[in-house]
Amino acid sequence: MSADSTTTAPAQPGTDASGASPGGRHLGLALFVIAAAQLMVILDATITNIALPAIQTDLGVTDANLAWIVNSYALAFGGLMLLGGKAGDLFGRRRIFQAGIAVFTLASLLGGLAPNEGLLIGARILQGVGAALAAPNALALITTTFPAGRSRNTAMGVYAAMGGVGATVGLLLGGVLTDALDWRWVFFINIPIGLVVLAGTRSLVEAERHPGRLDVPGAITGTGGLIALVYGITRGGEHGWTDGLTLASFTTAAVLLTVFLVIQSRAADPMMPLRLFNDRNRSGSYATMLFVGSGMFAMFYFLTLYMQLILGFSAVKTGFAFLPFSVGMAAAAGISSKLITHLAPRLIAGPGLMVAAGGMFWFATLEPDSSYAGHLMPAMFVTALGLGMSFVPMTLGAVSGVDHQDTGMASALLNTAQQIGGALGLAVLSTISTSAANDQLPEAASAFFRGLATKDFPLVAKAGEALTHGYTMAFVASGVMFLGGLAVMFLAVNSGRQQHAEGAAPLHMG
Repeated sequence: MSADSTTTAPAQPGTDASGASPGGRHLGLALFVIAAAQLMVILDATITNIALPAIQTDLGVTDANLAWIVNSYALAFGGLMLLGGKAGDLFGRRRIFQAGIAVFTLASLLGGLAPNEGLLIGARILQGVGAALAAPNALALITTTFPAGRSRNTAMGVYAAMGGVGATVGLLLGGVLTDALDWRWVFFINIPIGLVVLAGTRSLVEAERHPGRLDVPGAITGTGGLIALVYGITRGGEHGWTDGLTLASFTTAAVLLTVFLVIQSRAADPMMPLRLFNDRNRSGSYATMLFVGSGMFAMFYFLTLYMQLILGFSAVKTGFAFLPFSVGMAAAAGISSKLITHLAPRLIAGPGLMVAAGGMFWFATLEPDSSYAGHLMPAMFVTALGLGMSFVPMTLGAVSGVDHQDTGMASALLNTAQQIGGALGLAVLSTISTSAANDQLPEAASAFFRGLATKDFPLVAKAGEALTHGYTMAFVASGVMFLGGLAVMFLAVNSGRQQHAEGAAPLHMG
């Protein structure tokens, strides 16, 4: 599909189509629109985690399929983010941004109304599509709407802050909505936000369109291959690795991902330019982020289940219990952003990943009666400090040395690596967790909920021990994944100290 060549004259950055700078009131509205959109997209990555136990109980979701409520969003978001950015280049960033917000809002309505797990997972996929269209274009619209200087710097700062704020607000708001109303409101809350954002998009200045083609075959084969791979991992853990459908899923994934790489190497306008992997430091940063995303997604997922199912925390209490993670991440990111001009990236991210792995191994010592203050909270803070130390060096490593026109693509690839790594890692770790729990007690999760329903408290206690054992095995594997990222970092990343790269996009954490 080719872009329309009869487009309007390009607007200069910070001006509207007529070349006039928008007034301060319009800039304020534009900043609100972009910040609200970013908050909504990031918030949705964590707000659903807190509601998972309630969703599982209400819809009767199996342990194996519960991870798909997280993974379906991450796969669609990560797998299509590059396509969303390219679509903005071709057809107008404001237009694609509007389409993304509209799709996301509609999907949120469908998710809130979903009567079963299949339709909920479908709605989550559609949410990921909307996020993939909106997120990369929201960042680009800052450069076209806000004049260079203080105005644009302020907008960039607010946009970046929404990454951390969104993750924290999502955890807290998810708890409040789930406890006070119903888990469905973690989806319904997006509807008024989305409608307000759509109403304010006229304040955004459209960007110049570029000629080219949309890499639809690349998007279909790449995202389809990832979904088949994750499904194969999930099904293999539940039905056995020699199961016919499991083997078919792995075969499909291998074929689709191979075709994807062939398409990317031959396409005139590839979704993922392979030239971005020519630099070992950049490739190392992407590979490291795959490992880091795997472990971090698992931490949120399994800690949420442990706190609510085993410790009996309410959804609100669980949301507040995650606050030390946000504090630790923010503190460590601030420290590492200052150290990066004095030390090589791997000398900051490497120790950070070692600390994060130590935090995960600390989680692996959890018992059914472990205390929050003496065990969970310090382990969470340590893990957050380690991850916070690693994100800034990896972000800068991903965009260092790229041509100016590739900076946005290089940064988006790091976000993509985090989302895809998280989805793949969660599929592997949920399989490990379920298998370990079922080894101690067959169908441990079902036994736990059956015990609760019949007030068979000895069964609840026995199943709780089995589930806790499964969670701790997942934490061990998460720690190993962080160490895998550490190994990649030291083998592949050898760049020296660097200055902050202009145009680096913040990561979608959580």
